[in-house]
Amino acid sequence: METGPGTFVKITKNVMEGSTANYRFSTYDDYSDLASAIKLRKGVSKPKWRYFLRAESFYNVASALMTKYNDDGKMQDLHARSHGESFLDFIQRADQPGLYIMDEPEAALSPQRQLTLLIHLVKMAQKGAQFVIVTHSPILLAIPDADIFSFDEGSIRQIRYEDTESYQITKMFLDNREYMLKRLLAEDDDE
Repeated sequence: METGPGTFVKITKNVMEGSTANYRFSTYDDYSDLASAIKLRKGVSKPKWRYFLRAESFYNVASALMTKYNDDGKMQDLHARSHGESFLDFIQRADQPGLYIMDEPEAALSPQRQLTLLIHLVKMAQKGAQFVIVTHSPILLAIPDADIFSFDEGSIRQIRYEDTESYQITKMFLDNREYMLKRLLAEDDDE
């Protein structure tokens, strides 16, 4: 049986598949068997805007947007820029309160652009947007007032930022870069 945050995202996306509430899109059916055992409840205040995005499927989303929603030709071609720049531009266009589910958005972004995304997400949250983000980025995990849940060790539990594996490994590497490289590469030589 699958476990982990990626499985949660797969289950949730089965309810919200695609770019928006009105636009459904899928390139690969990665439906989890666990989805049949979980029911998502929708409350009385359904968000007007909801969105599911994976960095690795962005190319297909951008292509579909250009062919289906660019009748007047005024939409900027999202393929004309680098993957990370167009991905960030696309996310920054979303400025309405709603529910946004993102699966590893850092995959397309440099650390500098992750900081830009962090600023945008905080501003959107201040306007009432809600986010479910599966990430390994210590930058995105640092979003102020975020509730961080760990899916490690067979259970789901809330943890502090400093207790995340992403933070701990990044800090350990940055604080001890030369030692870590020596040790990692020495272990690699032993194999």
